[in-house]
Amino acid sequence: MLATEAVTFVFEGAIHRDSFIGFARHRAARLDLRLTLGACRDDRIDLAIEGQSPLIDAFEMACSLGPRDCLVATVRRMDAPVRTL
Repeated sequence: MLATEAVTFVFEGAIHRDSFIGFARHRAARLDLRLTLGACRDDRIDLAIEGQSPLIDAFEMACSLGPRDCLVATVRRMDAPVRTL
């Protein structure tokens, strides 16, 4: 059995909230990850993710490329999940 973990990602850049959130939810579902939204602005999205470590890595890569109408400039990864709003 693969190890599971919980991490928080902070995606920053020219983010269209609705587009990015829909994209992230779809990717999380396809990778069987649990996603919790944190702070959401047009320049930053915080997401808490739980699941198998290699799938979290795949999620990070997919979201760093993002939907075509978003430009992700930076991604920060932290071990502690974000506080839900």
